[in-house]
Amino acid sequence: MDRVAESHPRRWAILGVICASLMVVVIDVTVLHVAAPAISEDLDPTALQLLWIIDVYPLVAAPLLIASGVLGDRLGRKRLLVAGMAVFGLASLGATFAPTAETLIAARALLGVGGAMIMPPTMSIIRDVFRDREERVRAVGIWSAVSAGGAAIGPLIGGFLVEHFWWGAVFLINVPIVLVIIPVAIRLLPESRAAEPPPWDGFAVIMTVIGILGIAFGLKEGARYGFLDPKVLLSLLVGSGSLFWFTLRQLRAPEPLLDVRLFKRREFTAAVGCVFLSMFGLVGIEFFGAQYLQLVLGLEPLEAALRLLPLMLSTLAGGLLAARLLGRLGTRWTISLGLAGTALGLVPMLALGLTDQYYLLWPSFLVIGFTLEVALVAANDVIISSVPADEAGQAAAIEETAYELGGGFGVAVLGSILAIVYTAKIGPIEGVTGAGIANAEESLARALEIAGKMASRTADPLIEAAKLAFMSGYHTAIAVSIILVGASAGLAAVLLRPRTPQ
Repeated sequence: MDRVAESHPRRWAILGVICASLMVVVIDVTVLHVAAPAISEDLDPTALQLLWIIDVYPLVAAPLLIASGVLGDRLGRKRLLVAGMAVFGLASLGATFAPTAETLIAARALLGVGGAMIMPPTMSIIRDVFRDREERVRAVGIWSAVSAGGAAIGPLIGGFLVEHFWWGAVFLINVPIVLVIIPVAIRLLPESRAAEPPPWDGFAVIMTVIGILGIAFGLKEGARYGFLDPKVLLSLLVGSGSLFWFTLRQLRAPEPLLDVRLFKRREFTAAVGCVFLSMFGLVGIEFFGAQYLQLVLGLEPLEAALRLLPLMLSTLAGGLLAARLLGRLGTRWTISLGLAGTALGLVPMLALGLTDQYYLLWPSFLVIGFTLEVALVAANDVIISSVPADEAGQAAAIEETAYELGGGFGVAVLGSILAIVYTAKIGPIEGVTGAGIANAEESLARALEIAGKMASRTADPLIEAAKLAFMSGYHTAIAVSIILVGASAGLAAVLLRPRTPQ
């Protein structure tokens, strides 16, 4: 039988539908990075609520990715993807017209559920319709490029929509796209499911969601009320206990939802750790960098997004050139040198101040985007090739979870650090009442809003103090990121074996 005839005759059209579905999901991860100041001005969220608006999406999606993969194997991947698109569209509509910060957080959480339902079936369907190995490699390469490109152009799309319409447009744009994709997907995508699907474990899924959200809530609230607060301690205890219980349940199950024994493999664990730590360190920096450009320097949303363009372009270049570097350096040195380069690229950002110093930013963005993407591609090679072929799907799901969790916890923890330093540094200001200072301590956006209602004689000192306090917090977050990414580079150099890529 001809090798191409074994593949689905409409496989490239199917790939187009898959990539369109994926693009919608990955854009939503970063599209709010430049919309946050506009949301702050309209909904007036606290600093804590703003962090939840941004990262409840990845924190909800992360624990559901593996479960969605199992659900697709059992119920059908096409069915799950279409249902996920419907959930995503409804959640986008809810987020568009959210009247309060709490409503927007709930809508973003539902978006995370929809995103988690969409992503696993996309790769499974590609494996099913592309039977020829050479074509499948090309298809996966296109899938990867769409994933990286979608996350990269998210801030640009967000900046354009916020500047020309309003912040709700960053969600509203999803609705017509979903309405087009769903009927095309129903007509074009083939249904597929596993011949022997793994057993469903709903209790384990609930445990992971409670565990991750519990820890995230404890970290965020701890930054505000102190980590000895009873509510904070209870949240951290419940979250940690849930994840511990989940791990024990998986170790005892004959067919676990997640094979946690994969973490016994040193190289696998090291590569997953590198992914988590690097995303932890970088996603928060990008988000707060967008706030720096708009709130401190006063740039419009689209102009701020264009300032992030070198980061996006160098990320794409890193993905395209990673294979060549892998072939020359091998996985260990590609990962360790890539992450070391990322840490070094962050160093000039410690010198940023209240004036526009773009000559420091764009070289940093070029270095960070390129070196990090090269390291992550190499880490993917280690993760997939360090496990048996029949466990590659589980390994890929764990890697994607590490991406989402790293980004989500990065915004949560680095945001909490920034908030602690900001609150401590803003201090008393002559002419501003205690109540005014208390409100200004919520966030830089709140301080600027309060200053806008004051006479310039009082407003100017408040604005300068708030911006200086924000920069102190931002510098602290950058320093923590340098330490984390540098640590992951050392982790890779010590734990990974030198070898050629697979």
